Amino acid sequence: MNKTISFHTLGCKLNFAESSTIVKKFTDNGFKKVKFGEKAELSIINTCTVTSQADKKSRQAIKKAIKSSESTKVIVIGCSAQLFKKELSEIEGVSFVAGTKDKFKIYEIYKNFDEINIKNPDTTDNIQSYDSAFSMGDRTRSFLKIQDGCNYVCTYCTIPLARGLSRNTYIKNIVNQANEIAEKGFQEIVLTGVNIGDFGKTTNETFFDLLKQLNKVEKIKRYRISSIEPNLLTSEIINFVKNSQKFLPHFHIPLQAGSDKILALMKRRYNSTFFKNKIKEVNKIIPDAFLGIDVIVGFPNETEKDFMETYNLLEELPISYLHIFPYSDRKNTASNLMKNKINGNIISQRANSLKKLSNKKHSIFYKNNLNKHYEVLFEAQKVNNKMYGYTTNYIKIEIKYNENFVNKIKRIKLQKINENGNVEI
Repeated sequence: MNKTISFHTLGCKLNFAESSTIVKKFTDNGFKKVKFGEKAELSIINTCTVTSQADKKSRQAIKKAIKSSESTKVIVIGCSAQLFKKELSEIEGVSFVAGTKDKFKIYEIYKNFDEINIKNPDTTDNIQSYDSAFSMGDRTRSFLKIQDGCNYVCTYCTIPLARGLSRNTYIKNIVNQANEIAEKGFQEIVLTGVNIGDFGKTTNETFFDLLKQLNKVEKIKRYRISSIEPNLLTSEIINFVKNSQKFLPHFHIPLQAGSDKILALMKRRYNSTFFKNKIKEVNKIIPDAFLGIDVIVGFPNETEKDFMETYNLLEELPISYLHIFPYSDRKNTASNLMKNKINGNIISQRANSLKKLSNKKHSIFYKNNLNKHYEVLFEAQKVNNKMYGYTTNYIKIEIKYNENFVNKIKRIKLQKINENGNVEI
């Protein structure tokens, strides 16, 4: 059991990028990575706090690590660790809690563990440093961190408390990381962060400047832009993606609510008309673009009329998929103090209505792309002698396993949708 480490990550692509970089420090220094839940000298859980359910799952993972590695050290890091340092540090079996500032120092902390008797992370007031990160998984795609933190004050969100203010490293450093990723054999990079469209605030650069420089990295064939605020998705960026051979027609855009009343209560930086026009602009410029939309249901004061404004707006627009989040009360947020909270059963009913709409929209998007040719990057995973890949516009392709296709880009014709909801050729 000597020099073994297990690692479990919850939450967003940014967390996965950071976990990969943190664990690499251990494996580069002689640790063998084992499956989470197996006995290990050290277990690390990178937590998420975006919802109360995320906090619950983080605690469940911590307890699983303690149970599976009774005599070993369990370290808790990440966003939930930042906000609930005291509660997590008091769990019997937890050896150390590190928040946002200290999580990238875990290897150094672990080396000097016997000399340290501090479980609590620093507060967000001290979060000023920027730690670069990218994931190294199946050698098909890598999540590249380009930005951290957020300056927005959305009334439901704890992420600025957990990660601090918006900050980033210089474009030249990110380009160097992209080249490093390319040398490791990756074909695709997903740009990730907390509020990536806000990139450049600390370096006097812009997100568009970054896209133009990354486009020049020769060995990377494909880039995807992860979640970007509608007010930061400029016409300049949309047209750049249309004309780029590398940046793919795939956008993940948060709406959160289609009611202007609710958007104002959330302190979002746009109204429903702006959002509608933005989606129509993307669809006009890039008709086959995949448009994934975030939406929160059951925000305080959301009446049936407010919900139907959200539903009708989404039904009207040419979207591809919905990421639906039932409203979650979070401590230290303005919405937590609001009156007129929505009954949980009503929230569930509204979420189910949007789920049905999402399924309908997703099916229409797939059907509209049948009999067209797309380039597909195939992954290494093999399930029941099948393999999978994604088109440029994020349609999941399923074919019979062919090892010669792994990490290869193939141009194919989309022919039919199978019983699993995937497209076959």
